[in-house]
Amino acid sequence: MYHAVAHAPARAALDLSVTPEAFAEQMEVLDDGGYTPLTTAELAAAWRSGGPLPERPVLITFDDGYEGVHRYSLPALAAHGFAATLFVSTGWLRGPYDTGGGLDTMLDWDQTRRLAASGVEIGGHSHTHPQLDQLSDHRLWREITRCKQIVADELGAPPVSFAYPYGYSSRRVRRAVRGAGFRQSLAVGNALAGRCQGPYALARLTVRRSTGTEEFARMVAGRGVGLMFARDRVATKGYAAVRRTRQAVKAVGKVRGSRV
Repeated sequence: MYHAVAHAPARAALDLSVTPEAFAEQMEVLDDGGYTPLTTAELAAAWRSGGPLPERPVLITFDDGYEGVHRYSLPALAAHGFAATLFVSTGWLRGPYDTGGGLDTMLDWDQTRRLAASGVEIGGHSHTHPQLDQLSDHRLWREITRCKQIVADELGAPPVSFAYPYGYSSRRVRRAVRGAGFRQSLAVGNALAGRCQGPYALARLTVRRSTGTEEFARMVAGRGVGLMFARDRVATKGYAAVRRTRQAVKAVGKVRGSRV
């Protein structure tokens, strides 16, 4: 899972960014290791049908829609003939739907169309990138369906894959994503993806500014992933408890409000 690809990203995007040189080296690692990148839709279709997967399959995904994906990542992907999936927050991309929430320079729709034309799968990532599991049913549905409709209008076909902003989801969120017509969706989890996770909660591994080439090679080979992301998992569990408390407080507030 990638985000920004840039030499000098904005501070807000720095940790979850990689340099163009690092990205190119990581693509070399995949090529040298005999990996075969797929789109998210291709992986899910193979798992659903029980069809064969290529040798050493891997997903290369980008979240949010940063401009560097077009400027730097696309040439590196093309050099190796690699497939990838880009999940866009439609309200962050430059153009008529821009809500001003982007953390750095974002793609515009012409660039997004060029990425799609090159074979990059374009998926949904909500409209304004909120924590979907914290939203009311109405706002949740609006975030998902507005994103889907904008992508369909701009690219000529509706997206079939989705990624949860921040990786946060719940049964209610996953049901809404499925109900909106998305066929599969990705979380984070910092674990290897597997069929047992189901098509609406596939895990990914985070690539950061601090991810070195050797660490990346171990990551994609699945060696030491648990130890590599141990700190992330502890932090995620702690924050999950905080977020559950917030949801409970909201629920109590709604009940009290309905009694007034």
